[in-house]
Amino acid sequence: MAQHAGPNLQKPVVGVTGHGRWWSPAWWCTRLSVWLAGGRAVRISTRHAVALDGLHALVIGGGDDIHPGLYNGEVMPKAHYDPERDALERTCIQHALAKGMPMLGICRGKQLINVVCGGTLHSDIRKRRRNTSNRGTVFARKTAVIRSGSRLHQLLGKSRIRINSLHHQAVRMVGDDVRVVARDLDGFVQAVEPSNGTHWLGVQWHPEYLFYRAEHRRLFVWLVGLARQAQLQGQSR
Repeated sequence: MAQHAGPNLQKPVVGVTGHGRWWSPAWWCTRLSVWLAGGRAVRISTRHAVALDGLHALVIGGGDDIHPGLYNGEVMPKAHYDPERDALERTCIQHALAKGMPMLGICRGKQLINVVCGGTLHSDIRKRRRNTSNRGTVFARKTAVIRSGSRLHQLLGKSRIRINSLHHQAVRMVGDDVRVVARDLDGFVQAVEPSNGTHWLGVQWHPEYLFYRAEHRRLFVWLVGLARQAQLQGQSR
């Protein structure tokens, strides 16, 4: 159940990164998901400037490929790269990690958190798939197997979850203080979380497109709940 703000307390503010184009279904679905969880989303992009110190939590969203120069990977001829967005989101992630700000990484966002922490990526996994389809879908047509005892397992209360899939990059080697907590049926990493007790999660799928399913809304309820705590702590200082 979402914890909505009382009459004397504004909703916690969640920054949501993404591309700067007008047509952005991911932004609108993430905004709705944050609202359903009791928060207020603000958009961050190279065209939407936001003061990071005014936020209580962050969502690092999905989108174009991360440039391989950030993890010593292979440049793909047909890939779409956005170095300016890479730089902006790296700054956001570094800020969140340094300040202990709650953070949820989605698809590309989860991958970039791992890269910022020193990890690497597969530039293209499509030829490596054996048991799952390369066809992208916003519907929950694939399966993630969740590590028992992980924060994600405790949060979702399930060892398996149906997910969607819109990616062809994936985590290869995890960064410092990062651990794998879910994989798909081909063994590709579907979720990571910190091993040092900080407050962030990264999922390879797009829970914002699955807001109608309770288990996926729990990711946003978790994030907004932590944002509420950060908001209250800031007011008590």
